[in-house]
Amino acid sequence: MVRRGGGKGLLWGTAVFLLLLGFVRPFVALRPLKERVSSAADSWGEEQLFLRRDENDLISYSAWNITGTYRGRWSFLDATNGSTRFLDFGKSSGVSVVELVSSPTRIHGVHYIQGAVTFHDVFDNEHDHGVAQMRLEGVYIWPFQKLRMVANSVANDESIQEEDYFFSNPYNLLGVFSSQVFQESTRDKIRRNKSLTYDMEKHCHVEIAAQVSRILSNQNDGNHDLYHLEGLMEGPATDGDGECFSSILLNATSVNIEAYYNKAVNYTLMVTFISFLQVLLLIRQMEHSNTQSGAAKVSIIMIGQQAVMDAYLCLLNLTAGILVESLFNAFATAAFFKFVVFSIFEMRYLLAIWKASRPMHNGENWETMRRELSVLYSRFYGILLGGILVLYQMHNFLRPILLIMYSFWIPQIVTNVIRDTRKPLHPHYILGMTLTRLAIPLYIFGCPRNFLRIEVDEYWCIYLGVFMGLQASVLLLQHYLGSRCFIPRQILPEKYCYYRKFENASQETDCVICMTAIDFTQHSNGYMVTPCDHCFHSGCLQRWMDIKMECPTCRRSLPPA
Repeated sequence: MVRRGGGKGLLWGTAVFLLLLGFVRPFVALRPLKERVSSAADSWGEEQLFLRRDENDLISYSAWNITGTYRGRWSFLDATNGSTRFLDFGKSSGVSVVELVSSPTRIHGVHYIQGAVTFHDVFDNEHDHGVAQMRLEGVYIWPFQKLRMVANSVANDESIQEEDYFFSNPYNLLGVFSSQVFQESTRDKIRRNKSLTYDMEKHCHVEIAAQVSRILSNQNDGNHDLYHLEGLMEGPATDGDGECFSSILLNATSVNIEAYYNKAVNYTLMVTFISFLQVLLLIRQMEHSNTQSGAAKVSIIMIGQQAVMDAYLCLLNLTAGILVESLFNAFATAAFFKFVVFSIFEMRYLLAIWKASRPMHNGENWETMRRELSVLYSRFYGILLGGILVLYQMHNFLRPILLIMYSFWIPQIVTNVIRDTRKPLHPHYILGMTLTRLAIPLYIFGCPRNFLRIEVDEYWCIYLGVFMGLQASVLLLQHYLGSRCFIPRQILPEKYCYYRKFENASQETDCVICMTAIDFTQHSNGYMVTPCDHCFHSGCLQRWMDIKMECPTCRRSLPPA
């Protein structure tokens, strides 16, 4: 016979059991099938015991905030994908990015998780490696560091909201920015390949079980806690007929946002320092060619090409600052210095070269000058805007386009050969501009830990460095050995000789530049004779031609010396 007190105890025991069952069943539903078979005798037995604990016992546990971005790799547990349902999931491994947002719930020790997982390098295609993305939700049992998530199906036309954490995070914003500018858009890939992930979520129970572990502070670069996720992703079919795809192993480590911020700030400091050096180099070059003759020797295409490059860098840095609000001050500073370089110094130098190349028209009225100036500026900004459209349409060919843009020394080399000009550029300007122009592309495409997360392309960096080095070497050879030193004499046009014999050497002749007599009894190199048959001291005429390529006596145009 059962006692009344015993019956009451049995009733309370039944109530507690039902309550625990109500808590445990949702968690069991989140477990991958292979782990459900092992029953509650394993780890879930510990979690059931935890749910029976009193709230005061939770003080001894430390809740980890696992909100953040996790980057790592995915790979099939088997050698390949053994499923026949989704053969498009062709590659066996690749890069994975997991976005998690953790928020506490009314159940102590349990956090609600929302997020997304992105699989890169999904398709085995030479031109499209593919990106697949799934939305996730689940729970995080933080006393046991266990994470259970399922895929949250969305319609084909739906997408993750822009205000969500994983698209307001600077790590992802700069990733989207770099993919839009330097490689194929990740969002375009996700949108194009969304039918695959939607079908998987529609016909499969996509489940993820992961263990969370903390990375020791002496193993990361910042003061914030970093975490590591290691788990398994499975996809049993909704109709119970096997699995949609082979089990996938996930390994990802949280991204140190503080260290990522420091990388971006260091980049902007580098751009600012480079811009300051370029301003000094431009001032040095403008002093070197401060005369009308000196400015006319400089190629206007060469300066214009560099101005367009600096304008693009200004726009890119400003766009990155607007996109990532927390880094706006750093990127805006870099954009401002680039704006100063191209809009003040390079445009001013461009105008000086343009005026020096047309000395016969300086006496025209202001209306004509203003009309031609407007043509000059409209051409420059037209090329600038047209180049943006070309880059947008051909961003998949960015590296060849950059090689073309970094051929800015070639117009000056060709100008030197055609005009046979003498020392148009200062050697410091040639070397300094070559090195400072190489810094940014070598950082983006050559640094393995650049903040834009662009894959390193060592061969392209070597090609660019050799290409720029050859251009600078040719310019230096032209500076010290002559503009046509590398061209065979047989194909060169006939050049006027200023050291020919003066026909009126018997008469006393004064140099109209220094107003002293010319001694014809010395070596013929002591004087120079112009095509218009006027004679001057060699040093006097050379200094004069550095200022004006006109005869000091009759103002006739003079050929290169």
